Amino acid sequence: MKVSSPRVQSAFSLTELLVVLGVIGILAALLLAAISQAKGKAVRIQCSNNVRELGIALQEFRTDLNAYPPFLDPSDHSENRYWKNALGYEMGIHSNTGYFPKGVWHCPAAARPSNAIWNLHPEAGYDDYGYNANGLGPWISTNNSLGLSHHWLPHLPNTPSAQTARVNESEVVNPSEMFAIGDAFLGSSSVVVDGVNILGRASDEWVSSHGLGFSDQESTKRSYARHQGHANIVFCDGHVESPTLKFLFADTSDDALSSWNRDHLPHREKLAP
Repeated sequence: MKVSSPRVQSAFSLTELLVVLGVIGILAALLLAAISQAKGKAVRIQCSNNVRELGIALQEFRTDLNAYPPFLDPSDHSENRYWKNALGYEMGIHSNTGYFPKGVWHCPAAARPSNAIWNLHPEAGYDDYGYNANGLGPWISTNNSLGLSHHWLPHLPNTPSAQTARVNESEVVNPSEMFAIGDAFLGSSSVVVDGVNILGRASDEWVSSHGLGFSDQESTKRSYARHQGHANIVFCDGHVESPTLKFLFADTSDDALSSWNRDHLPHREKLAP
C-alpha cells in the first residue's frame, strides 16, 4: 500500500509576506520614534544644563555687585556693560574668544535659519538664549522696566547713573517665581520669534512689525519644534523649569503674567489692548 507524504509548503503566500512587511514597518516606526524621543530628551537635558550654568553665573554676578546685570548699558565701559559679557566674565570666558555661539551659549536644538542676515556676523547674530530684561511689556522699553535690566535706560538724559539704575537683589520679590534667562524667544499669543537676545512677551503687532529676516510663520514653527512646544528657563533663584510656549506668551493668568515681573504682580495694564 502506497502512503502519501504530507505536502510541504516551500514559500510564503502574498498575504503572509504583506503581514510580515507590515509588522516590520510598525516595529521600525516605533524604533525611530523611540530614538527621536531619546535624542530630543538628551538635547533638552543639555539645554537645561546650559541655562542652569548661566543661572549660576547670574547669581555670582548678583552676589558680587548686589544687583542684576544690565541688558545693555552704553554708559558703562567695563565688562559689565552687556549681560552676556557680564556672565561670561563670571564664568571666566571673555568676549574676544568667540564664545557666544558656542558651548554654554549654544542650544543644540536651536535651528539658525539660513536666510538670517546675521549669519555673516555670528558673534552678534542669532542668539540661542535670552535675558528677561524688561519683564512684561514692550521689548527694550525706555522707562519703568519690570524686568532685571534697569528701572530705566541709564544713558538717557537726566537719568541717574548706571549703578543707581540697576535692579537690586532685594527688588525681586519672589526669585523662585521670576523668569531670568531662557531659550531666546520673543512671543505673543500667536507669533513666537526665535533667535532674539531678549526673553520676552510682546504684542502680535509689535512682533510682526519687527521682522528679523524671515517670516513670522517660519519663526513660530521653529520655536515650537525646538523643545516640542516648551522652553527651558532658569529662574532668579537658580532652578530650571520647562514651561510651555503657550504659558509664556498666551496665558493671561496671574501666575503666567507675574512671573515676568520683579514685583511679582500681573500688570495687565501693560498688555496690548
